[in-house]
Amino acid sequence: MSDNTQIKVKDNGPYVVKGDVEMVDAEGNVFETRKTFSLCRCGHSSNKPFCDGTHKRVEFESEPRAE
Repeated sequence: MSDNTQIKVKDNGPYVVKGDVEMVDAEGNVFETRKTFSLCRCGHSSNKPFCDGTHKRVEFESEPRAE
């Protein structure tokens, strides 16, 4: 990963991943990603592991903060 890599936890939404990241599944298969992509946190996306915006419809709530 480069020094610019960031994972941001969006309030009531997805993880937004920015930077040069290789994402692989449990079997080592590589997902096709862009320089910025969003990962589902609500569990309701029809495009898992990516976010499709369903968190808004299901009124997902989560606002974690770093300590």
